[in-house]
Amino acid sequence: MTFRSARLLPFVIVLFCVGCLLIAPAFPAIAATQAEVEEITQQWQTGAHALNDVNCASCHQAEETKAFVASPNQESCQSCHESAVETFLLGKHGIRTLEGESPLTPAMARIPMKHDAFDKQLSCNACHDVHTVNTMQASVESCLTCHNDNHSLNYENSKHAQGVLSSSLPRPGAAQVTCATCHLPRTATKKTDGTVVVKVNHNNTYTLKPRNRMVGEVCMNCHGVEYSYNSIFDDELVEANFDRPPTLEHESFELMRAAEQRRSGNASASQEDSE
Repeated sequence: MTFRSARLLPFVIVLFCVGCLLIAPAFPAIAATQAEVEEITQQWQTGAHALNDVNCASCHQAEETKAFVASPNQESCQSCHESAVETFLLGKHGIRTLEGESPLTPAMARIPMKHDAFDKQLSCNACHDVHTVNTMQASVESCLTCHNDNHSLNYENSKHAQGVLSSSLPRPGAAQVTCATCHLPRTATKKTDGTVVVKVNHNNTYTLKPRNRMVGEVCMNCHGVEYSYNSIFDDELVEANFDRPPTLEHESFELMRAAEQRRSGNASASQEDSE
């Protein structure tokens, strides 16, 4: 038994015992069999939380009262992931929670959603598996659990999906483009000691409008400015989830090239005159 497992064991035993007391009316929401507790423990042991000494009590125990919390919410997540929760609450997924309303459900959406997910309440747990902390799952699979619009459904046929859907890694690699890569952009900040901290903006609507924000925050991390603008403003290409190169041509770029040629020509003529 490892040191972390030894620390975890007392809390697991308590959790299991509480699960066995389901006949008591005071614990109607806590349903955990021994097999489920063992599975949860195994998932936790192989996840990022265990590697960072975040155990069951870190999420399932109230900080002030030390009371057992059966279903932790975003407040528990926020104790470690402050920026992620704050930005989540500013997006469509979380704004109702921020305003004190009931959480958003796919049934409330104005774009097509999968019927099986209509009653799913959107929270941190809706996208993230709370015990494995598998961010690969959260970056694509969780999105497609709810979204049923053409843009989302066409993702698996796009070049962006190559090497993602077949990946067995617990988190996306730097070269993999997932739903989250574009809709939850990363921000890298260099600290005074030289280390770089990367945070994920969980405001899922931040890069949607205006579209040129998506260009600056996301597209140009991989593509040139002209390619990016010609892609993001092509409605058919967006719906197809960028399954081909853009065919749209913005006149602005032609005008810019013409202006640059005139400037270059005038500069050459001025140089000849001076000679």
